[in-house]
Amino acid sequence: MAAFELYTKYARVWVPDSEGVWKPAELTRDYKQGDSVLHLLLEDGMHVEHPLDPEAPNLPPLRNPDILVGENDLTALSYLHEPAVLHNLKVRFIDSKLIYTYCGIVLVAINPYENLPIYGTDIINAYSGQNMGDMDPHIFAVAEEAYKQMARDERNQSIIVSGESGAGKTVSAKYAMRYFATVSGSASEANVEEKVLASNPIMEAIGNAKTTRNDNSSRFGKYIEIGFDKRHRIIGANMRTYLLEKSRVVFQAEDERNYHIFYQLCASSHLTEFQALKLGSAGDFLCTNQGRSPIIEGVDDAKEMSMTRNAFTLLGINDSYQMGVFRVLAAILHLGNVEVKDRDADSSTIQANNSHLMVFCELLGVTYQDMAHWLCHKKLKTTTETYIKPLPKLQAVNARDALTKHIYAKLFSWIVDRVNRALQSSVRQHSFIGVLDIYGFETFEVNSFEQFCINYANEKLQQQFNMHVFKLEQEEYMKEQIPWTLIDFYDNQPCINLIEAKMGILDLLDEECKMPKGSDDSWAQKLYNTHLKMSSLFEKPRLSNKAFIVQHFADKVEYQCEGFLEKNKDTVNEEQITVLKASKFELLVELFQDEDKSTSPVGPPSGGRTRLSVKPNRTHPGLSSKEHRMTVGLQFRNSLHLLMETLNATTPHYVRCIKPNDFKLPFTFDPKRAVQQLRACGVLETIRISAAGFPSRWTYQEFFSRYRVLMKQKDVLTDKKLTCKKVLEKLIKDEDKYQFGKNKIFFRAGQVAYLEKLRADKLRAACIRIQKTIRCWLQRKKYLRMKNSAVTIQRHVRGYQARCLAKFLRQTRAAIIIQKYQRMFLERKRYKQQLAAALIIQCILRAYMARQQYRMLLREHKATIIQKHMRGWMVRQWYKHSLATVVYLQSCVRRMRAKRELKKLKIEARSVEHFKKLNIGMENKIMQLQRKVDEQHKDNKAITERLVGLESSHTAESEKLRAEVTRLRGTEVEAKNNAGRISALLEELEALRIEKSVLEEWAETYRDEMEQMVADLKEQNTLLKSEKDELNRLIQEQAELMAERMQRVLQEETRQLENELNEERSRYQNLLSEHLQLEERYDDLREEMNLTLHVPKQGRLRTDSTQSSNESYSSELIESEDGSRGLELQKRDEELEQEKQDKLERGEGQFQRGGGGQDDEELKVYRGAELEYESLKRQELECENKKLKHDLNQMRQLLMDEAPVISTGAPSPAYKLLLDQLNSASEELEVCKEEVLVLRSQLVNQKEAMQQKTLRGLISAPTHVEISGTSLQETKELTLSYTEEVQQMKGEGEITCVKESHRVLEAQLQTQRSNYENELEVLRGELQNLREENNRQQQLLAQNLQLPPEARIEASLQHEITRLTNENMEMLTDHKSKFKGRLLLWQRIADLMDQLEKQEKIIRKFKKQLKIFAKKIGELEGGQTEAVSPGQVADEPVQPLNIPRKEKDFQGMLEYKKEDEVKLVKNLVLDLKPRGVAVNVIPGLPAYILFMCLRHSDYINDDQKVRSLLTSTISSIKKILKKRGDDFETISFWLSNTCRFLHCLKQYSGEESFMKHNTPRQSEHCLTNFDLAEYRQVLSDLAIQIYQQLIRCMETILQPMIVSGMLEHETIQGVSGVKPTGLRKRTSSVVDEGTNTLDSILRQMTVFYSTLCLHGTDAELIKQVFRQLFYIIGAVTFNNLLLRKDMCSWSKGMQIRYNVSQLEEWLREKNLVTCGAREMLEPLVQAAQLLQVKKKTDEDAEAICSMCHNLTTMQIVKVLNLYTPVNEFEERVSITFIRTIQTRLRDRKESPQLLMDTKIIYPVTFPFNPSSLALETVQIPSSLNLSFLVRV
Repeated sequence: MAAFELYTKYARVWVPDSEGVWKPAELTRDYKQGDSVLHLLLEDGMHVEHPLDPEAPNLPPLRNPDILVGENDLTALSYLHEPAVLHNLKVRFIDSKLIYTYCGIVLVAINPYENLPIYGTDIINAYSGQNMGDMDPHIFAVAEEAYKQMARDERNQSIIVSGESGAGKTVSAKYAMRYFATVSGSASEANVEEKVLASNPIMEAIGNAKTTRNDNSSRFGKYIEIGFDKRHRIIGANMRTYLLEKSRVVFQAEDERNYHIFYQLCASSHLTEFQALKLGSAGDFLCTNQGRSPIIEGVDDAKEMSMTRNAFTLLGINDSYQMGVFRVLAAILHLGNVEVKDRDADSSTIQANNSHLMVFCELLGVTYQDMAHWLCHKKLKTTTETYIKPLPKLQAVNARDALTKHIYAKLFSWIVDRVNRALQSSVRQHSFIGVLDIYGFETFEVNSFEQFCINYANEKLQQQFNMHVFKLEQEEYMKEQIPWTLIDFYDNQPCINLIEAKMGILDLLDEECKMPKGSDDSWAQKLYNTHLKMSSLFEKPRLSNKAFIVQHFADKVEYQCEGFLEKNKDTVNEEQITVLKASKFELLVELFQDEDKSTSPVGPPSGGRTRLSVKPNRTHPGLSSKEHRMTVGLQFRNSLHLLMETLNATTPHYVRCIKPNDFKLPFTFDPKRAVQQLRACGVLETIRISAAGFPSRWTYQEFFSRYRVLMKQKDVLTDKKLTCKKVLEKLIKDEDKYQFGKNKIFFRAGQVAYLEKLRADKLRAACIRIQKTIRCWLQRKKYLRMKNSAVTIQRHVRGYQARCLAKFLRQTRAAIIIQKYQRMFLERKRYKQQLAAALIIQCILRAYMARQQYRMLLREHKATIIQKHMRGWMVRQWYKHSLATVVYLQSCVRRMRAKRELKKLKIEARSVEHFKKLNIGMENKIMQLQRKVDEQHKDNKAITERLVGLESSHTAESEKLRAEVTRLRGTEVEAKNNAGRISALLEELEALRIEKSVLEEWAETYRDEMEQMVADLKEQNTLLKSEKDELNRLIQEQAELMAERMQRVLQEETRQLENELNEERSRYQNLLSEHLQLEERYDDLREEMNLTLHVPKQGRLRTDSTQSSNESYSSELIESEDGSRGLELQKRDEELEQEKQDKLERGEGQFQRGGGGQDDEELKVYRGAELEYESLKRQELECENKKLKHDLNQMRQLLMDEAPVISTGAPSPAYKLLLDQLNSASEELEVCKEEVLVLRSQLVNQKEAMQQKTLRGLISAPTHVEISGTSLQETKELTLSYTEEVQQMKGEGEITCVKESHRVLEAQLQTQRSNYENELEVLRGELQNLREENNRQQQLLAQNLQLPPEARIEASLQHEITRLTNENMEMLTDHKSKFKGRLLLWQRIADLMDQLEKQEKIIRKFKKQLKIFAKKIGELEGGQTEAVSPGQVADEPVQPLNIPRKEKDFQGMLEYKKEDEVKLVKNLVLDLKPRGVAVNVIPGLPAYILFMCLRHSDYINDDQKVRSLLTSTISSIKKILKKRGDDFETISFWLSNTCRFLHCLKQYSGEESFMKHNTPRQSEHCLTNFDLAEYRQVLSDLAIQIYQQLIRCMETILQPMIVSGMLEHETIQGVSGVKPTGLRKRTSSVVDEGTNTLDSILRQMTVFYSTLCLHGTDAELIKQVFRQLFYIIGAVTFNNLLLRKDMCSWSKGMQIRYNVSQLEEWLREKNLVTCGAREMLEPLVQAAQLLQVKKKTDEDAEAICSMCHNLTTMQIVKVLNLYTPVNEFEERVSITFIRTIQTRLRDRKESPQLLMDTKIIYPVTFPFNPSSLALETVQIPSSLNLSFLVRV
């Protein structure tokens, strides 16, 4: 396909831009040949026309597809040109924050001006051992490639780091050296790698300075050769330096500094050791203040000085030499301040007693007069005479500066030489890796001699680089067997010839320097005359005759000729050097001691060489002049030739450092500056060379996998190579655009983009077809759904209509019926209404008529009544009037008749007859009256009597009354006298009445106020009640919150303690691993020493006995050291455990204080276990005591029996001595028993005193508690009573309140009295119990006193322990005295422990005495047998000292002889094959056999045998693990057996906590004589070491499988696509033969699991093993994901999640789900989810933040930056979204580490796992060759 055919509509191109160099555009029309313009659309929407030359159209470069943008390797780009390179670097640097990019064999490093976390040890470990193309570009990848090629090809390597000042060359070189020092280590104890790294701060201090472009710019070039031995370990290094910028010592430009060492020295001038240097601040010296920028922001010069001094010390430069160096540097500063003044026009002088010159002379030990003289004069020599010439001021100042530069250059060379000496090694160097840190191409406004030399060096390096690239391309083509066509590339040999050839620029410069009157102008003219017409690369500026232009490979550079000759000569006054050589300062003399020697062409040119030197006249002038006048240019050329020879003899690796901007802004990219540097450093030339050939390369498998979509089914053959050929022939017609190699397909530039376009078009067409089909299917489905819906709707509508019609008909019929009945109802209702209305009307009418009639009748009746009454009244009135008239008439008549009768009677009265008539009744009346008179007379008499009595009484009463009257008269007088007083009282009474009225008014007011107050109080009370309720609620809530908080705090503290415990375990286990490494190192050194010191002579071989003795000696030596170190580690572990226990107790105490005593039951159980343990221990000691006593008696009896045999006479002195010692021991034993009894009695007394004290505390404590409780109750009740009083004051008054209070107080008093009575009853009961207890104890004490002493001790102890247990159990039930009970309990337990310890000491003492007696008996028997005949000796065998126990026959033991121990360990440990043993016998058989042997040694009480067996076993296990340390089966086998041996020691130790699961038979097999707790700790440490070795072995086996199986292998085929690769080909993700897959990992883990189970490894230990293994898998996979941009895609996330699900399924199959292994993969799972989720909106950011809680912010951002679309349909993550993530996660407190630490080994624990196997059932197979073991 022709190139112009790609310029179609929508094609994307690059067009030149004045600001951004290049800018993107898009074609709006197709390009046709002959068009003069291209119609383009810019990104900002502007339409432009790009002009073209119709004859030779220069079409703009095409843009790469989006999926190729951001590639790791620039050569992977389809279109290789400047804008593509620039854009790819910008995208990686700005968007992805990636500073490294490959460009073929070159690593392009862009300075980020920011510290990045990508250089830690974890990153180094991640890149170690990886292929260069497998990981993202990094300086560590280049270093690893160099290291790997050195080890593989046995060829020296070089890393060439170049770039502008400030581009990061020094940092890159430093990190490369750090990588070598980390991955290789040193071959000696001198820590050479540390010394290599320590040379960096020294060289930076004396060779780096601040410039306007860089704060730490290297002002010299250096080449460091790092030497390696045959095992590829660092043994030393050597440094060569080039072209030190000496002029900086005396001159610095604005905003620049001198070398760092001067400022460090000034910043440390206040130190005591620097007082003699007489320094001040950096602003006081001319040499450090010319740039007026003495401070670098963020740099502490004093701290840097300390680091420099430490580096000096590490390199072996002692303090005296350091002070000498600082004296020379201080002298340089003072020399720069020496002021030269004019004496006249041709001479100058230095003022007398110049302080700075005096200090200079004092520091360097030279005379002031000589130095002052020769600073202002010089000596001129001719053939006949010598004379001295004064110097003018300018020349004198130049001479002073030249001397200053020369001294510094000499000091610099001396320091470099001392550093090289420190880095030298006595071991022969096998190979080396050189790191070249050299200046890049430089061009400034004013370029001088330094820039010329720098650019000359870069020309040479560029030539070497071009040749190397060309050579690699040629080798690649030849390797793939494709036709080789000559590639035209830029050759800069003409430029190099212009500089260094004969009559070249340097040659003419040296020739001009030899001329007596040579000058810069004459040299410029020679250049013009020689090269102006001869070379096209040399030009003359138009407006200058003192400059020239050279066309370099990077750019044209104009050089100013001024100063070239002077800098090339590098002249120093000879007499000044002579004065310095005469110094008394040894270091200064050493600096200039080689001044008379000839200059070596290979020596470092940085020191410079003086032209003038004092030579004897007898020397050959010609030779001397030639040697002495070697110019700087010649030196530099010679050293450069040597450097090129070195580089050509090595395999070079290139690092090109790019400075992104001139303002040191972090992650800011200036395209103009970047393009300049890319052109200057040769990156674009590399691209051009690659583009001229076949830059794009695919393997056949990758091509087939990528472009399978372009093939038809019939084109796919079994041979993929043939398939690719046929497809390419159809796709690309021009055969020159590709070539088929042996393993790869090579494409011209742009062809991959064309294929990608075809692939994208095919995929787009397929997508369109898929969309069309899916849309058709969706529309058809929608149509069918609508049709079905319409039919359904019609059916339902029609049915609805029919139902509606039927309903209408039914409703019509029903309506008619309803109407009928409704009408009938209405008519009936109307009729009924009318009927009712008619009836009502009739009723009403009839009622009305009746009422009217009734009213009429009533009216008539009432009228009749009225008439009747009226008529009756009228009749009565008439009657009354008539009656009154009649009565009046009668009265008148009767009055008249009476008058008449009266007259008549008056007349009759006057007559006698009438009188007689009248007195007829009078007699009777008189008699009656007489009787009445008599009765009255009687009455009068009685009355008279009464009157007499009354008179007498009246008289007495009268007397009384008279006396009373008299008294009253007196009273009246007194009353009259008190009348005035009464008036006063009345007045007072009136005043009181007034006061009463006032008081009543006040009382009324007070009552109102009180009522108001009561109302207010009621309101306040209501408010207080509400507040109280609110406060109660708040208090309850706070209590709940506090409880929750306390619970959280407790949980947090528990987690923290667990973490601390895990950390301490991890630290302890790391110490164990370090100890193991040191032990292995020690063994290696000892073996080397044995090989060097004990070489066997010829003809003699070491015998087995010698070898075994040496082995035993070595093992004992190892064990002695191991024991001491193990005990130290054990002590450390015990301290840590004690500290952990204390923390747990403190946490428990805090929890108990917060939540009360909740653990009483657990405490009871724990104390019961402690007491049971103490009782068992006491019984054991008593048993031991009995046995010792029995042995004593037998020994005594033995001595008594043998006494007659020994001598017939008196006993021997030895025999007496033994008897005396035995008797004394017996007496001492009895005394100890008595002391024990006394102590027991004292203990009983103390306990009784403590009981009484406790009783008093119990009596006082409740009273105090009740009083306090009563006072609290009283306070509450008084408060309530006061409230009631306030409430009752209104109604009842004050008296009622007082009565109520009195009643309340009486009730309280009654309650308190009842409480006191109850307490008194309780205390009486307790006193009674105590009395009974006391009596019982007295009875027991009396019984104990009657027992024998031994039984008394045992009974007293048993009783005391029982009593204490019961008492403690009772005390624990009492909450009030719980803490006192604890204290008392622990105090008593401590007393018992002390007593038991004393008893143990006594027993140990008796044991020692028994051993002494046994030894003496043996000696005595040996001495006496000499006098006995052999037959007698044979007839009378000697009784053994160790008497076997007779109580019980022991089983489950194996007896062996002491000399068979070596054979036992050899057959059971060293020669045992795990594979055969594990299949045929029970798991853990070696452990059971060893323990059974150990039991027998314990049974016979042989301490030495026990220790020897344990020591031999442990050392043998270590030996076999060291010998077969890479065999997984061996390590697994001995891990299982070591754990089983450890469990056996615990299970049969006799400790109660380990005997819970024992059978009675197993409990009988416990150890009886020795406590092997220390050896349990040593075995535990050994198990930890074996576990760590097992993990490392498993990691070594799995490591090669993890990345390929978890990341690269496509478990789900076809999900992920393969992107184009560059020269640094990554590992293919397509399955090839031998590629590790996920199934490989699962199979290997199944093998691990089966082997562990076969060996009988504990289930809990297996869980910990696979938890660690899954952590390694997850960490390695996650780290590789973070370091591989090609793996961060959506499809790869799906692959990872599928792989993780397969691992989870494997865990479920093996029942390991609960081991925590799944949680170890959580970071990897979250990273895979992060690759798959949406990454656009804020909601997506929130979801990511909540989802990725196990990932740090740095890791999340790294994954997002690395996310790379594999297809064009995916989108990149925007910078805005990444910043949103960073903003949301900025408050997280996380570790700054980017990668997971793959070296972490979680601390392992060995939970106790007792065995149910009975020891007596263990059978030993004959294959173990242990027939010498005897079952007991």
